[in-house]
Amino acid sequence: MRGLNPVQPWLDALKWDAQGMIPAIAQDATGGGVLMFAFMNRQSLQATVDGGTAVYWSRSRQRLWRKGEQSGHVQRARSIRADCDGDVLLSIDQEGGIACHTGRESCFFYQLQGDVWVAVDPVLKDPKDIYGK
Repeated sequence: MRGLNPVQPWLDALKWDAQGMIPAIAQDATGGGVLMFAFMNRQSLQATVDGGTAVYWSRSRQRLWRKGEQSGHVQRARSIRADCDGDVLLSIDQEGGIACHTGRESCFFYQLQGDVWVAVDPVLKDPKDIYGK
């Protein structure tokens, strides 16, 4: 299994999948909580580095997705790290305190209780109020 090769140019050193994607985890820079998971391609990761705000690849829309472009909940990149496998972790400051399109702080709001998934974190803002739909 190939991990990160730190002697290569920084984008080449990462572990891109067959579709040119890399998993990216957004972690709150202050509290350390995992806020969301998404995919990045080379262009989105370079745009994140260049612009200082998180840019992901939307697999459903097949285009770059600037986090917060519709909701206003921008993620300011504080640091970008790679793990030993060459996957990416973004340490971010989450504007508005909401990372999830459901209006929650984190996208990881379901908890397995017995054999049932239960939404355990509150909705901080109704998605209709965020997206106007």
